Amino acid sequence: MKTSQLLTLAALIGTCSFASAQDEAKGAKPPKRELPAEVIAKYDKDGDGKLDETERAAMKTEMQAKRKAMVEKYDANKNGKLDPEEAKAARDAGEKVGPGPGGKGGPGGKGPRKGGPGGPPPADGPPPADAPPADAPPAE
Repeated sequence: MKTSQLLTLAALIGTCSFASAQDEAKGAKPPKRELPAEVIAKYDKDGDGKLDETERAAMKTEMQAKRKAMVEKYDANKNGKLDPEEAKAARDAGEKVGPGPGGKGGPGGKGPRKGGPGGPPPADGPPPADAPPADAPPAE
């Protein structure tokens, strides 16, 4: 009987410790990403070695203007965004183009995502082996 009580107590303590660790992890904030020195040098107008809210806002405004100009230049189908083919054309021209709207594995992004490859299949190749037949009803 004492053995079962000790085992129960040990399990209870372990469960409480695990739950406590989970709660602490939820409240923890990820470390801030450091900006490259050249970015700070370009936008740090007051010379304090860091970007305040005004300087960060100026950086975001400039980045948005550059992105808008790039989309206007390479958006061949005029849908307001760079599709994978348009993004490739921009990259081939030397532009820095980030991953698609879904991030690294999202549509138009680089690399695999959970559950399958990232981006659409090539237009000239066969469909993936696990793709539903062309005459199958769309999945919901």
